[in-house]
Amino acid sequence: MKISELMIPNPITITEEASIQDAIFLMKTNSIRHLPVVSRGKALKGFVTLADLKQGLIPSMVGDLSLSDLMIKDPITVDPDDDIEIAAQRIYKNKIGGIPVVKKKRLVGIITESDILRAFIDMMGFLKASSHIDVTINDVPGLFRKALDTINDAGGDIISIGMGVQQKGKKTYYFRLSPCKTQPIRIALEAQGFTVLTATD
Repeated sequence: MKISELMIPNPITITEEASIQDAIFLMKTNSIRHLPVVSRGKALKGFVTLADLKQGLIPSMVGDLSLSDLMIKDPITVDPDDDIEIAAQRIYKNKIGGIPVVKKKRLVGIITESDILRAFIDMMGFLKASSHIDVTINDVPGLFRKALDTINDAGGDIISIGMGVQQKGKKTYYFRLSPCKTQPIRIALEAQGFTVLTATD
């Protein structure tokens, strides 16, 4: 999935000339926590968060602190044609809540951790009614495919697959299935030598 499919296009922005109070008002009015700072031609100049602005509000009232002083002047960015994994990795590694999306130095969107979480929930089918079966599979070529075929042959319709950390040559796979009776699938898997940890209808 590309970032362009998930980003908020044409996000609310502000210019460097605006005051810190203006930026806070804009963010609160629109219920947003991240605000790109742009030039008149939509070139990205910086990025501010609501938390940063609140910290700078009082100093700005008694001094000459400006929006330009508080903004991140060289923010981490992504391209709209990047895969969504790129944005997820940068948000996670840098412990940030959102990233400007830039094409040829011009702001075209913004993507936040909430957008990525929503995509993950949709891809994994967490909000759909489902059955679950968790299976430990030895890390041997062909065994994963064999488990898939066994589940399908036993009537399981796989919605999504999660994978745990490998331990001692084994991996645990979390199969989310369309609602079904999992007992026949469990029996079929165990007959093939797989270890079924849990099976929930």
